[in-house]
Amino acid sequence: MTDCGGFVTIVSGLPRSGTSMMMRMLEAGGMRVLTDDARPANEDNPRGYYEFERVKTLETDKAWVEGARGKAVKVIYKLAYHLPPGIAYRMLFMQRDLEEVLRSQAAMMRRDGLDPDEIGHERLMALFQAEILTFRRWAEAQANIDILAVDHARVLIAPRDMSEVISEFLGGRLDATAMARAVEPALWRNRA
Repeated sequence: MTDCGGFVTIVSGLPRSGTSMMMRMLEAGGMRVLTDDARPANEDNPRGYYEFERVKTLETDKAWVEGARGKAVKVIYKLAYHLPPGIAYRMLFMQRDLEEVLRSQAAMMRRDGLDPDEIGHERLMALFQAEILTFRRWAEAQANIDILAVDHARVLIAPRDMSEVISEFLGGRLDATAMARAVEPALWRNRA
């Protein structure tokens, strides 16, 4: 596995924005990933979620973050506000068409027996747009966070090109060819 320096690689974005795909790409490229496999693969994420349960308690438990240097960890954007200062982060922020995100979330909720229309499509769209804008402004203002916006569709359309961009952002030590091979366009469902 490749040592990716003294920083923590954060993969973030909205739920259903391609964060698991990015984690799989980083792993294929040689980066160590921080995951506990507590959430098994399923129909919504057939290659796995690449989650680490302790991330969910980031607001109160930050002790594990120091040990994540040189590794990638998936941190949903709402929890990224609680990343401890004093540690350098390189963040891959996944951006996906919000219509696709909402469709994907609705399909997942229906499979779980939930009603995706409870909040309302337009209200969710406006909420996500506002939250993403606020988060991006915050992240870009943090001296210890370097952020790269990664377009979900671009990764699927041009995986090799995007893998090279991502590898370069993370220090240029990852295998971009292996990263590109980990991208599965067949899993791009719920297109807008």
